[in-house]
Amino acid sequence: MSTETYWQIRLERVKHALEANNFAVFIAQDQAEAKEIVLQRIIPSTGARRISGGDSMTCIGAGLFEALANDPNLDFIEPFPEELPFHEMMERLWQALLVDLFITGTNAVTEAGQLVNLDMIGNRVGGITFGPKMVAILVGRNKIVPTLEDAMARIKTYAAPANASRLGKKTPCAKTARCEDCKSPDRICNTWTILEKSFPKGRVTVVLINEDLGL
Repeated sequence: MSTETYWQIRLERVKHALEANNFAVFIAQDQAEAKEIVLQRIIPSTGARRISGGDSMTCIGAGLFEALANDPNLDFIEPFPEELPFHEMMERLWQALLVDLFITGTNAVTEAGQLVNLDMIGNRVGGITFGPKMVAILVGRNKIVPTLEDAMARIKTYAAPANASRLGKKTPCAKTARCEDCKSPDRICNTWTILEKSFPKGRVTVVLINEDLGL
């Protein structure tokens, strides 16, 4: 079996599991195709005009947020503009919970079709679970894990320490590259969510991408 065949089989398996849990699902072969799926299929089908998102290296790397910000027909709320005072940033994050479409990534997706996330502020998981009318989640194939336990282990041992380092947080894990279950003021591991199913059916669309993307 070739590597290409392996990933196609695995992605299709996860797609079926997610669909059984009431998620809408697309498979993209790369991040460029994922971007076009959002722009050409998801946004038109939802009729979304007011859009925002959560911190996502996958969405940023695909150029998706940049494309949305430059579209004069859309009202895009940039969730994390540079050099914005904290209280103004928080106001934007609250506004982002009332949009037509919320776009972000996920920390892990299980082969049973569960989305697992761990947040610092909670705006990303808040937007995924409730508030925005519709949600689109872009997921690199490297986020796929067999079980819920594997998802949580992936986040604690890799995604969280790597993100703490990326964001310049002054946490023990940023120095040791492993979770220390710290009490640091900069701790980013504050709110767990496990999305077992999409409710209503189809509210959350998952775009599985056949590339290793994000953390």
